[in-house]
Amino acid sequence: MEVTGSRTTDASLTPPHSGLADVVMERLTATYAAAADPERAASMGAYMKDVAPFLGLTTPVRRALSRTVLAGTTRPDETDCTALALRCWALPEREYHYFAVDCLRRHVRQLSSGFLPVTRHLVSTVSWWDTVDALAAHVVGGLVAADPGLRHAMDAWIEDDDLWVARTALLHQLRYKEATDTGRLFAYCLRRSSDPDFFLRKAIGWALREYAKTDPEAVREFVAREGARLSPLSVREALKNL
Repeated sequence: MEVTGSRTTDASLTPPHSGLADVVMERLTATYAAAADPERAASMGAYMKDVAPFLGLTTPVRRALSRTVLAGTTRPDETDCTALALRCWALPEREYHYFAVDCLRRHVRQLSSGFLPVTRHLVSTVSWWDTVDALAAHVVGGLVAADPGLRHAMDAWIEDDDLWVARTALLHQLRYKEATDTGRLFAYCLRRSSDPDFFLRKAIGWALREYAKTDPEAVREFVAREGARLSPLSVREALKNL
């Protein structure tokens, strides 16, 4: 997969051939479409600020349908996951994106560091917190944990002009607990602390609040020392449970 800097080239985003993806996508589109609820879809779209159209499938219904779609299929490898993710993302309805995120979360250990450019495309395309946060904590976080060399990619992502890419860098250690690289966590928070964007300020507070469950004193000390550089929202979120 060809990568230029921290961004993928157009050629790299062409879904690879995957027989498994062919089978799953045929089942998926038929099964989801048959269960669509237009009235619910309108309210779901409004709740998500109309970032994408919806089919109107609640999470329990969608996941039950997904189990039916995947019944009897083999475990996907990285090529299959890439094909499924990119093909789902090319469809307009949000539930297909959720299917892809669930698939990647479930099979993240099958993915190599070479999958990171695909996640960047997913994070920066049809972007909203509902997909970005799950990709950050469960997929990007898993890739970086498996290959610490990808930390340097996160160093580039925190500088990115795309707020969702930067948010992903802030949140990728959300589940690391004792394995958290505190130096990077605190440095990333300070790097984006002056940004006026709500989603970045919220992510800073969330990342600190989550790490406070592991080391509350470290977070207290950081906020006491650097609180003047953080937004009130970030400080409030960081200290919410302390």
